[in-house]
Amino acid sequence: GNLRIATTVSIWLKERVQYNNVYVLNGMMQTIGKIENIAEDEQIFSARFIGDRLYMVTFETVDPFFVIDLSNPRQPEVLGELKLPGFSNYLHPYDENHIIGIGRDTKETSWGFTTEGIKIALFDVSDVSAPRLVDSYVIGGQGSDSAALHDHKAFLFSESKGIMVLPITEVTERDARYVRNIWH
Repeated sequence: GNLRIATTVSIWLKERVQYNNVYVLNGMMQTIGKIENIAEDEQIFSARFIGDRLYMVTFETVDPFFVIDLSNPRQPEVLGELKLPGFSNYLHPYDENHIIGIGRDTKETSWGFTTEGIKIALFDVSDVSAPRLVDSYVIGGQGSDSAALHDHKAFLFSESKGIMVLPITEVTERDARYVRNIWH
């Protein structure tokens, strides 16, 4: 009976101020619970509400994967987080203890970071205070893309059939050199 919302606030004053919030509103649209200022200077890249939990990914240069408890709507609480390179644009439940993340791998550079290939990650959330990365797999390099990054209908998963399908346009290092040669 409550509405749960995850937001990113981005304000430009003398410099950019950015932070994330989680709100719980009752049927009268009154805020009854909140967590504010989560992952300052980052923005939400994906959020997935499953039962009484929120799994949320923010990003600036690394991917904090948050597990947030919403079982008491008046006192939502961050239970745990995991920081790793890259980010997930889409989160999908695998089973009650695992979440699939689809996003991009990143590499730090002297000027910040670059986005790399499509990253598929499996998170173990059985210990909510210490979520962990079970495994990840990166397909392609810079320029690779997948419709699943911005359209959840492009992702197909069936645990019972043992399949996961997502479209990927793969750009390899060789392809990237070729494209650069065309433009020079």
